[in-house]
Amino acid sequence: MNSAKPKRRGWKIVLIIFLVLVVIAAVAVGIILSKTVLVKHPELTGEPEVGKWYRITPEGTKSSDGSEWHGLIRLGTENKVVVYFFGGGVSITGETSEGGKEFYATTASIQDFVASGGISSDSELNPFKDWTFLVLPYATGDFHCGTGEYHYTDGGKEKTVYHNGYNNYAALIEAAKQYVGEPDTLLITGFSAGGFATSLLADDVIDRFPSAENITVSVDSSLLLYDGWHETATELWNTPQAISDRLTGNNLVLDSLTALYNKRGDTVKILFDCSYRDDTLMQYQSYINTGKMDQTKALGDQFQKDLAKMVADLQESIPNVGIYIWRCGEDADTGNTQHTIISSNVFDALEDGVSVAEWIYAAVNGDVQTHGLELLVT
Repeated sequence: MNSAKPKRRGWKIVLIIFLVLVVIAAVAVGIILSKTVLVKHPELTGEPEVGKWYRITPEGTKSSDGSEWHGLIRLGTENKVVVYFFGGGVSITGETSEGGKEFYATTASIQDFVASGGISSDSELNPFKDWTFLVLPYATGDFHCGTGEYHYTDGGKEKTVYHNGYNNYAALIEAAKQYVGEPDTLLITGFSAGGFATSLLADDVIDRFPSAENITVSVDSSLLLYDGWHETATELWNTPQAISDRLTGNNLVLDSLTALYNKRGDTVKILFDCSYRDDTLMQYQSYINTGKMDQTKALGDQFQKDLAKMVADLQESIPNVGIYIWRCGEDADTGNTQHTIISSNVFDALEDGVSVAEWIYAAVNGDVQTHGLELLVT
């Protein structure tokens, strides 16, 4: 009996199944990419359509690698504006500037998709879905607040890193204001590096929207302790002096929000949220302290203590500050937690049956709340 034909037929079937699976996987990957890094919103020309995302590419703006930088805009039906700063790492020294993408996002080219999720999504769960959004992608390593250039030589070749975050931000806001009109309500927010930017630039943003009387500033997941913040801001980023002069201690967000409160008092509602053992912030803190990124249980313990002190200092400096400390995505071995929330699961009721979106929206409407402080007790 000849068994060669059945065997060949069997291999053909296996091959066909394999090819089908490859095609299915390729289609699935293609769908994922088409909804994430391959998303590219159209450039705004003429009048924008309400509810649609557009790019605005102001002349002279650039990412740290010299490539095109752009902002995003989506007009809403309400006379309310969110200025939203994206995150993506930081450069604090010449070494980290040269390290580029090891430490921070160096280009804005693949960030458009982030605007489709979280607090800027069109989800029915989103209380901000009908607001106008002005979005600042992050690609300069300077917490969106630099005007400088860092020059170095690599392999005999002269290279330049553009820490031009402030230039980009200012150009985007001015270009977008013609479409925004005179909003009565303003929310300034951002996650990670964008949270640091929120604290640094809130006062500047407020000045650019003088019609807004209802103002809320909400910082998401931004705590790094570093004695050299003022030097980094002045010598590496070339941050405007009005901003860098506020940086007198090792906690940039505390310094900036305290200065904002001292200047504007209760006319601005100030909020701060963070996961209680943030696994990404502790890695950068480890680098600042030791020169090496790491994320251990011991580092989580220390971060939890540092966060408890920061919250206490915020509450002492800003009597009506709103705090939301949350737990999500805890690692089974270290207990360390997810980094940032407003760009992702902002509608999850993580503490006291209240989501971060609900917490922010309550503050906008005059009810400043605090949740999750029990997580800071060690």
